[in-house]
Amino acid sequence: MRRHNIHQQRLDPRSPLSVGNGEFAFTVDLTGLQTLPSEYPVDAREALPPGTLLGTQSTWGWHSMPGGENYRLASSTVLYDSPHGPVPYVDMVGDIVNDRETGTSAAETWLRANPHRLDLGRIGFVLEQDGTSRTINSKELSGTGQTLDLWTGVVTSTFTVAGYPATVTTACHPDRDELGVRVESAAVRAGLLISIDFPYGSEAWHDAAGWDQPGAHTTRLGQAHSSHLRPGASSWTVDRELDNSRYQVVVSGQGLDVEQTGTHQVTIRAAQDADPGILDLSIAFITAGDGDCIPRGRAGPSRVPGEAGAGAQVRPAAGHSPRDRPSPGSSVAAASASHWPGFWASGGAVELAATADPRARELERRIVLSQYLTAVNCSGSLPPQETGLVCNSWRGRFHLEMHWWHAAHFAHWNRVELLLPSLRWYATVLESSRKTALAQGFDGVRWPKQVGPDGRESPSPIGTFLIWQQPHPIHLAELVYRARPSREVLEEFADIVFESADFMASFAHSTSRGFELGPPLIPAQESYGSLRGTVTNPTFELAYWQWGLRTAGAWRERLGLEPVKSWHTVADGLVPPRVLNGVYAGMDVEPFTIRTDHPSMLCALGVLPRTDLIDEGIMKATLHDVLADWDWNSTWGWDYPVMAMTAARLGDPEAAVRALLQEAGKNTVLPNGHNRQTGSLPLYLPGNGGLLAAVALMAAGWDNGPDRHAPGFPAGWTVAWEGLVPAP
Repeated sequence: MRRHNIHQQRLDPRSPLSVGNGEFAFTVDLTGLQTLPSEYPVDAREALPPGTLLGTQSTWGWHSMPGGENYRLASSTVLYDSPHGPVPYVDMVGDIVNDRETGTSAAETWLRANPHRLDLGRIGFVLEQDGTSRTINSKELSGTGQTLDLWTGVVTSTFTVAGYPATVTTACHPDRDELGVRVESAAVRAGLLISIDFPYGSEAWHDAAGWDQPGAHTTRLGQAHSSHLRPGASSWTVDRELDNSRYQVVVSGQGLDVEQTGTHQVTIRAAQDADPGILDLSIAFITAGDGDCIPRGRAGPSRVPGEAGAGAQVRPAAGHSPRDRPSPGSSVAAASASHWPGFWASGGAVELAATADPRARELERRIVLSQYLTAVNCSGSLPPQETGLVCNSWRGRFHLEMHWWHAAHFAHWNRVELLLPSLRWYATVLESSRKTALAQGFDGVRWPKQVGPDGRESPSPIGTFLIWQQPHPIHLAELVYRARPSREVLEEFADIVFESADFMASFAHSTSRGFELGPPLIPAQESYGSLRGTVTNPTFELAYWQWGLRTAGAWRERLGLEPVKSWHTVADGLVPPRVLNGVYAGMDVEPFTIRTDHPSMLCALGVLPRTDLIDEGIMKATLHDVLADWDWNSTWGWDYPVMAMTAARLGDPEAAVRALLQEAGKNTVLPNGHNRQTGSLPLYLPGNGGLLAAVALMAAGWDNGPDRHAPGFPAGWTVAWEGLVPAP
C-alpha cells in the first residue's frame, strides 16, 4: 500500500492533496497549507476562481443567502401528462446550458443555490517583514517536496523560503474536525506566520468562498484561555457568524501568539519566549448546530480541548504521560497515525503486484488511492457532493442518483461502517419525500435528486424527472445486509426499503403489453432530457425496477412479513426492454438510442445481476456495440466501471480491464488519485467509487458466478484479495 504514497516535487495545480475524516477535509498546496490560492486554478482558460481546489469543508457547514424566505418550488411546478393523469413536476422556467443556468427566475436561482456548502477558512503562510505581512508565491519557494503517507494519513511538505529550509506536517484528527500543523524552520524566527482568512458564502456554481462582501459576516477572536486537557497549551476561539450560520474555530498550541489582524483574518505566530523554530498547533472547526450549519453527524458536535463541555476526551499517545504529552499539532498527527493503519488492515484488499502485465501497477495505484479518497470525502453523515469535501460542485449540493457510486463500494469492501452514516440520512427526509409522492398521486416516497441536508428538491428540467435514484436505497441497504446479515439491519432500514418499493410499484402503470415506466421521465442517460414528456421504458430502469422490487420482497420475507402483492405483480409483469438490430436500445420510443452521455443500458447487467428482463447474448452484443462506437468525450468517470462490470459478468475479463484503464479524457486519474472530468469538474468521486465497486466484483465475483478465482481479471493476472463481499 505504501508503495503508492504520493510524492510531488513541484507544483501541480490540478493535483493537491487532502487530509480528512469523512465529515471534514482540508486540501493543501505544496506548502502543506493553503498558501498559494492564486496558483491553484485548474486551468486559467476555464475561469475557475483562484483557490477552488484548496477547500476547507465539512458535512455540517452550510449557508443560505438572505432574501429567499418567500421562494417556493410551486412557482416552478408544471403539470405533465402521464398515464396516471396530469402529474405536477418541479420543472424550471429557465434552462441549463453547459452547467450554467440561463433564463431562470429569481426564485429558481435562489432555490438551486441555497443552502450551499461553506468554505470554513483559508489557512496559509505569510511572511512578516519590517512589520508588514505579505503573501508568498511559488517563485519564492525552492527545494520543494511533498509526500502523503497513506499509512498514517499525514502530509509532509519540505521547502526553502526566505533562505530557510522548512518542514511542515499536516494531519486531520480521525474523530474531530481538527487539523494538526507542525512547522519546523528558522523561518519562524524570521517572520514566517500562519494566517486564517474567513470568507462569506457563495452562490456560485463551484466557488464555496465569497471574498467580496466583508460587511455581510462577522469574525471575532476571543481571549486566550488555558487548556485543562492539554497542560501547557492555550486556546483561542474565533466566533463566526454568516446570516443564519454560526460556527467556531479554536486555535490551540504552546508558545503561540494569536491576534486578529483584519476584519476576517487571524494571524498565528510563535511567542517571543517560545522555541523560535517551531510552530505546533491545532485548528478545530465546531458547528454551532443551529441555522444552516447542522450538528456534526458521526459522533455528535465536535468539541476540542479547552472548550467547556468538551464531548471528546484527548488520550495521550502511546508512551506519553500527561506531562510529556505531544503538543496539539503533533497530537493530531499521532491520532491520525493511529487511525489509518486500522483502516488499511480492516475491510477488503486487492493486490496486483505479482502480475507481469504493466497495466496492473497503474490499476493498483487507482485502487489504493480511491480507497483513501473515498474514506476522506464520501464516508460522512450526508451523501457527498460529486467533488466531495475538496471543492464545490453544484454549490455543494449532493445528487442522490450518484449516492450508489460514492458509497456502494464500502459494503463490497467490507467497510459498511463508512456507508451507514449517509444511508441513515434517508430516514431524515422520509416525510418530505412522502409528501412529494403524495402530491404526484403515488404511494410511498419519491426521493429527490439535487438537494442539501434538508432534502428539499431543486428546480430543474432534468433532476426531478430522473427515477434511477429510487431503487438506490434498496440496493445500498441490501449490500449492507449482505456484509452484515442481521435482523437489526433489516429492521433499521425496513421503512426506507418498503416505502421506496411502494413508490416504484405505484409509478409503473399497466398496459396491454405489461407494466411500463413513464412518461414523463429522464433515464440515467440524460441525453433524452428534452424528450422528458414522451420517454418510456429505459432499459436500465426497467431492470432496476424488477430487481429492486424483488429485493424489497426478499426483505419482507426475511422479517417474516406477508408479501406485498403489487410489488410482485409489477416485477413479474414489466415489459421487456427494446431491442434494435440485436442490441438493447436506451429506451423504447424514438430516437431509441442517442450515442452520447452514459451508455446506461449496460448497467442492466453489470451494476445489476441477471434479471428475467435481460438476455446475456443481447447484452454482450450491446457491450461490443458501445465499445465500437460511442462519443467518449461526453461520457463520465463512472461509465468506465460500468463497462468493466458488464464485461466481467459476461465473461470477458480482458475487456473489463481495458475499460477501467481506457484512455479517455474523463477516465483520467491524476497523481493524487482523483478522477478528473473537465475544468468545471476538476475531480469526480463517483469515478473513484465506481472503480472500487467494479474491482470488488471482478475479484470476489458474484452470486452463482463462475467458480474460478478473480473471474473479472484476465487468466494471466495474479490477483491476491481478501475481505471482499461478493456482489449480488
